[in-house]
Amino acid sequence: MIRKLFPVIPLTLALTATSTALSADDPSEVLRELIDKTSAPYLMQSEQNIMMMEDSPALWTIEEGEALYRFPRGNNLVSLETCDFGKGPGVLEGAYVELPRYFEDTGKVMDLETRLVHCMKTLQGFTDKDKEIKKRHGSKSDHMKLQTYIASKSNGMPWNPPLDHPLEKAMRDAGEVMFYRRAGSHDFNCATCHGENSKRIRASVLPDIHTPEEWTKAISWPAFRVGHDNVRSSQHRARGCYWQMRQAGLVAGSDASIAILSFWTDAARGQPAIIPDMKR
Repeated sequence: MIRKLFPVIPLTLALTATSTALSADDPSEVLRELIDKTSAPYLMQSEQNIMMMEDSPALWTIEEGEALYRFPRGNNLVSLETCDFGKGPGVLEGAYVELPRYFEDTGKVMDLETRLVHCMKTLQGFTDKDKEIKKRHGSKSDHMKLQTYIASKSNGMPWNPPLDHPLEKAMRDAGEVMFYRRAGSHDFNCATCHGENSKRIRASVLPDIHTPEEWTKAISWPAFRVGHDNVRSSQHRARGCYWQMRQAGLVAGSDASIAILSFWTDAARGQPAIIPDMKR
């Protein structure tokens, strides 16, 4: 099944990247090529997860997401096929690795989740009260199915979030401040766990933001999280980190959440996205 879902990346798309894209046709091959290149402990820590990637439950989530993406829904009974995720209406290939980015029609920097909400409201006519908008997490949610399908169209492509607009740069810079700002009852910041090589929590090796080949796996969401038995998103991961640091809760879709995603995506610039990944 995985060969059907992940055809070889068109050469024209690979040539638009800021660095050399890996010739990947499935997420496990992207990961294996990174391991061959760096042998970083974080990449190799779970041989079982690597072996299971070709049969990841997230692949079914992608198929369900494609069906939802193409199906006319909402009060307006239209599909999402005309939604613009940054590369033009209906263009999904390579869109996710260039998010967050500034959108002229909203005047905001948006990540995948906030852009998806925008299109579900403006194109399809859903409202904030509808479960399709409200339920953001879990493999069975519309949100997770759609995000996983859309993001999978960037598998193997290099992260390349634009920094041309002043608001894109401002968001990235604000995210850097948030990453290194100590706060909360434990006086932690993101760098406490992700600022040095080969740190651990119990038996788990943690990714180092200064090692881009590790960091690309760290930010490769949506991913099937084995311990949760669900596919999870970037927004879910960011919120979990802030809870673990015992800092104030991160509100999904807030400017703060997009700022931290802007910074961590820029830190992996040029490295290939592994989507969908499989994590502990």
